[in-house]
Amino acid sequence: MEKIQLLPHQERAINHTAHMKRVAYYHDMGLGKTFTGSEKLISLGYNKNLIICQKSKIIDWKNHIKKYYDVAVFDLTENKKLVSEFINCANRAVAIINYDLVFRRENLLNIENLALLLDESSLIQNEKAKRTKFILALKSVAVVLLSGTPVGGKYENLYSQLKLLNVKMTKSAYWNKFIRWHLESYGTGIPFRRVDGYKNVDELVELLQSHGADFLKTSDVIELPEQNFITVEHSTSKDYRQFMKTGIFTGKLADSEIEFIGDNPLKKLLYARQLCSYGNSERLERLKDLIESCDKRLVIFYNFTAELTAMKKAIGNIRPFSEVNGTNKNLSHYEKWDNSITFVQYQSGAMGLNLQKADTIIYFSLPLSSELFEQSKKRIHRINQKNKCAYYIFMCENSVEQKIYNTLQERKDYTDKLFEKDFL
Repeated sequence: MEKIQLLPHQERAINHTAHMKRVAYYHDMGLGKTFTGSEKLISLGYNKNLIICQKSKIIDWKNHIKKYYDVAVFDLTENKKLVSEFINCANRAVAIINYDLVFRRENLLNIENLALLLDESSLIQNEKAKRTKFILALKSVAVVLLSGTPVGGKYENLYSQLKLLNVKMTKSAYWNKFIRWHLESYGTGIPFRRVDGYKNVDELVELLQSHGADFLKTSDVIELPEQNFITVEHSTSKDYRQFMKTGIFTGKLADSEIEFIGDNPLKKLLYARQLCSYGNSERLERLKDLIESCDKRLVIFYNFTAELTAMKKAIGNIRPFSEVNGTNKNLSHYEKWDNSITFVQYQSGAMGLNLQKADTIIYFSLPLSSELFEQSKKRIHRINQKNKCAYYIFMCENSVEQKIYNTLQERKDYTDKLFEKDFL
């Protein structure tokens, strides 16, 4: 068992919050929150410790805890019966489970004196989601929150984390104090809150700090290499232009007969993005040309499973490749080969992966979420990265993709544009 060697900024954060049982380490991506968070969790001294993370991080957390701490480790994703073993364990124990499965382990609600760690705590933004309700119902007496982007620039999504930090404020009072908003209706007659901006932000930061939040940016710790963004533009297809006029596409796409009917804004946006990406033969040719001209280790981010299929077919077996998606996480070729290609689906790998052996990312398609986009960039732009980082943004000219990219550059989600005129 090895002893953790903390970096100065990690020691400072732990020492700064040493007297607190509920803390949030809102440290920029790449600053080693896993080490800071685990040290804080174990130092709290509770026998029952629960780590909740993304599915793709289960193995990483399990290996980390086994490597550095003399505790029993339970992977609750393996078997539901392991919850009982965890509860009945007489020794200090750490259980690990992912967000999508935690609410299916009902017995966790019965544990008293539970110490809780949430990796990427921004994933409990939606208070109506099963995972959030379940986590808030746990009998946690100590909490460690970890996130590089705690709200993705949206303070209205912070309230669940405030509750875990034991901030005594109603949701209504929170909104009135820190959020600028108005009521709006979008054709349904049911009003909803439309956020216009934020106020008293300095007070909000002070409130968080007084309840255990520690903020740290990469630039405060280390000077990372330059980032270069290169836009790879190409024309839209005839199918895309026709679909945008009629809202209907019927034909062959990626070797399958497809019918797209964009009869509402969300569907039209979804299908338009697909026609821009794997439905555009010019993009696939551009991707192949870029890969053939570059012998580097590459990371390619994508959204849709059909994109992965189309990319593999277009590229062929010219390079070793790895995958991170909902059904597969295998980085063996990434680790072994300096000319490998690693395909990463945003939802599965934009957060938490350490891919700094690569210095180049290709965005075959863009996400709608600002948080996912910002997190994805940090997979290579991290501590120990020595090279300049290059980001190739594939984009159809005069298409919705340009609007998506412009919105992401403003650190906003493109879904916010759904209620605006001409969002497509």
